[in-house]
Amino acid sequence: MNFSSKFIVFNWITLVSIYLVVIAGSFVRISGSGMGCPDWPKCFGQWIPPTDSTVLPKDYKEIYLEKREKKVEKFSGFLEKLGFDDKASQLRNDPDVYTEESFNARKTWTEYINRLLGFLAGNFMLLSFLWMFIAYRNSGLLLIALGNLVLMGIEAWFGSIVVATNLVPWTITVHMLLALIIIAVQTYILFRISPMLQRKILVPKWVKTSVWLIFLITFYQMFLGTQVREDIDALVKAGYSREEWVASLGLPFLIHRSFSWLVLVGLVFMAW
Repeated sequence: MNFSSKFIVFNWITLVSIYLVVIAGSFVRISGSGMGCPDWPKCFGQWIPPTDSTVLPKDYKEIYLEKREKKVEKFSGFLEKLGFDDKASQLRNDPDVYTEESFNARKTWTEYINRLLGFLAGNFMLLSFLWMFIAYRNSGLLLIALGNLVLMGIEAWFGSIVVATNLVPWTITVHMLLALIIIAVQTYILFRISPMLQRKILVPKWVKTSVWLIFLITFYQMFLGTQVREDIDALVKAGYSREEWVASLGLPFLIHRSFSWLVLVGLVFMAW
């Protein structure tokens, strides 16, 4: 089936918008802005967040803490139904989950921009699916596009869980891995609809094997990065200073540090 150039370009735009969400999410993580908005999908109960704490109720911390407590309890019950009793118990009994941060305009707007980009990417995916449903429903990609749209909805919902649990490390990891799956599926859709990407390039078998190996190493490196970040979060909560982090991190950090060079060499090889 031939797809129009406009449809192909629109799917490229969709992929770029998803990447922008991931990049914005990294800035949120780096700047510690994950709790810049204590509620979801609104931010401090507003579609456009405030820039000053004076417009908020005096007891705003108590208000949003109560809302988060209800959401944590609901999510803990959901985890128990799935058989993750230990995780549910940890959430309920973790005092850090029930700590409310003070208003910070910079963090609030950093998180808000991330959410706006997520909203934009979600709508691009919805429009792409509707376009495919109307014009290319027999392409064999409709269910894949629908599945990715559902994944985006789950990702948005899980983003609210990340906020509700006050950035519990494992929820952040799941949130990122879902984003990577969405990117992979969208890339596959682009591969299927774009004639340019389907052109066969004859390369030796060892090159193909090397590319797949580099891909797996890169993915494993990203996964290790999430584990290292979780370990650092645990050290911070335990009161360790920044100077003590490296000495206190275990084998995952050492592998992650060494693999970064391996990934760099592999990517240079692919570009060459």
